Amino acid sequence: MVITFPHMGKMYIPVKALFDELGVDIVIPPKISKKTLEIGLKSCPEMACLPLKVTIGNYVESIKRGADTIVLSGSCGPCRFGYYGVVQKEILRDLGYDVDIVILDPPKEGMKEFWERVKKISGNSSFYKGLRAINKAFKVCEETEKLLQLVLKKRCREVHKGDTDRIFNRFEEKIRRVKGAQEILDCIYETKKQLENIAVDNNKRPIKVGLVGEIYTIIEPYVNLDIEKRLGDMGVEVHREMSVDGWVKFHLAPDIKFRRRQKRILDEAKDYLGLCIGGHAWETVAHTLNYCREGMDGIIQILPFGCMPEIVAESILPTIAKEENIPIMTLVVDELTGEAGYQTRLEAFVDLLHLERSRKENESGKVLSWN
Repeated sequence: MVITFPHMGKMYIPVKALFDELGVDIVIPPKISKKTLEIGLKSCPEMACLPLKVTIGNYVESIKRGADTIVLSGSCGPCRFGYYGVVQKEILRDLGYDVDIVILDPPKEGMKEFWERVKKISGNSSFYKGLRAINKAFKVCEETEKLLQLVLKKRCREVHKGDTDRIFNRFEEKIRRVKGAQEILDCIYETKKQLENIAVDNNKRPIKVGLVGEIYTIIEPYVNLDIEKRLGDMGVEVHREMSVDGWVKFHLAPDIKFRRRQKRILDEAKDYLGLCIGGHAWETVAHTLNYCREGMDGIIQILPFGCMPEIVAESILPTIAKEENIPIMTLVVDELTGEAGYQTRLEAFVDLLHLERSRKENESGKVLSWN
């Protein structure tokens, strides 16, 4: 058995840790590229959402490198992602690839079934070895997200432009070569120290933007045209509540403190949307409202073209923008999204946020600063 999985941001790091600990052979998909997308476009229905097309490209590239089993997470509620496993298996079969697909639905959908599927991909590992491997992978997942958050803090404040990205790029090159959870953690800790030593402008007051929307398009840089880096290079501090670590803490390894906070955020949005309608629409509305109350300068929603839950959320956001007096922009991405137009919209939005901050500070008599 040689396992592969779809790319979604840096999810491959804790997944690699898990299978390294289990002693299972894996193929990490190549970094998503134009070639990856082209494979998906040729193989999938035209109206399929972008995440499905890109992940099919991931699978085909991995299968050509020897993978015979695909592992992906499941989905609850009325979202097309819940059908990905079935649909993609048929697409791959039509392409001539006979591979096994294992879907890991959250345990609350059936603990017995969940463990049966975990055993299927854990090889001959014992229960205790499997449990230790999972716990180590959860730790790697948590530390990876802390590293990513540090990158967001440093990039917008660095004195020498590019320092943050150079360190993180070296980290990504190294992380594929190390083996085992401990070596991965050591690599993460080493990179964090390097990032902490980057020279920053402590007098800078960066514009703060919250990202909301469908989880895949928020987390995967290729799909969102590397929005975190683009905004960071403009001196914007990006805040992103949605993460792989958060999904794990909410669904797979319940963190009581984390879940209470998330449920409180969701409950406070009940006047706008008070139930799950699929995907992450409820979270989009709730996190938008929470960002307003945390003092963000602006909010950007990102969604793949045709994502019904996010379209519903998009229709609610203008009401929040008006009532909370905060600029909100929606970006819809698909295979035809143009980089130049995307960049122009981001720059115009950031300029607007600077003007809004200046206006508010003028009204309150504070000293203006664009830093």
